[in-house]
Amino acid sequence: MEQSNSNNPMKSPIIQEIIISNRIGIICEEISRRMNIEPIKALKLFYESRTCADLHDKSTGLYLYGNLYVADEFMREREGL
Repeated sequence: MEQSNSNNPMKSPIIQEIIISNRIGIICEEISRRMNIEPIKALKLFYESRTCADLHDKSTGLYLYGNLYVADEFMREREGL
């Protein structure tokens, strides 16, 4: 029998927020490494970025891409500043 989405715990907004928070940590660690800055500085820069807004906006589809791709997008955004 097929399970409906309403019974799928992975569809829970709380679980989705935990997943995106974990991903952001991984993305910011990569940004920190690439830019040779402290992870907390990378986190601040990422949260202020268009890339972060796009990651949270389901309509952009960015959330479907891997963490390294998102880090690449952030770096491209920074190069355009």
